[in-house]
Amino acid sequence: MIPAVKKKIYTPEEYLEFEVTSSERHEYDNGEIRLMTGGTPDHNDIAGNLYILLKQALRKKPYRVFNLEQRLWLPERNLYTYPDLMVLEQPMQLQEGRTDTVMNPCFIAEVLSKSTKDYDRSDKFIAYRTIETFQEYLLIDQYQIHVEHYVKQNANQWLLSEYSDPEVTLNLNAIALQLKIADLYEDVDLET
Repeated sequence: MIPAVKKKIYTPEEYLEFEVTSSERHEYDNGEIRLMTGGTPDHNDIAGNLYILLKQALRKKPYRVFNLEQRLWLPERNLYTYPDLMVLEQPMQLQEGRTDTVMNPCFIAEVLSKSTKDYDRSDKFIAYRTIETFQEYLLIDQYQIHVEHYVKQNANQWLLSEYSDPEVTLNLNAIALQLKIADLYEDVDLET
């Protein structure tokens, strides 16, 4: 009989020390460290389009917009992760003792890939919902025009709206902003 191999469990401190010196991004989930894979050009275009739209629309307003390089700490789930895009209302809340890890997004967006779509819709969304300030979640399909938009209605109640029409205008409630679905997919070649 082959003995079971015990997985190494890391502390958050070990993860942060490792992550600061790493050339790649990793997610920390309750003691496990997982490499975050790179995105496709379409994934990057969609995330970039949304970043530019939000950054321009929120200029001189009390928000900060971050792309996939910004680490988020979810203490209730013992999870460090890098959402594709986050909006934080000022004042920004940093993890105690850190200058590189935020904690208070009101809006999060993820661009779905084949390898992450189930995780982004389920366990990751469950973890995000432990954030008190979190009000809105956008899941954007990179292979077809399809957007899932979750808006917090009350404690433990979220409303899902889905859009597949590029001409639809999406209302982002948490930051009082309207976005056209087609603008998210600008320069994305869905034919391939």
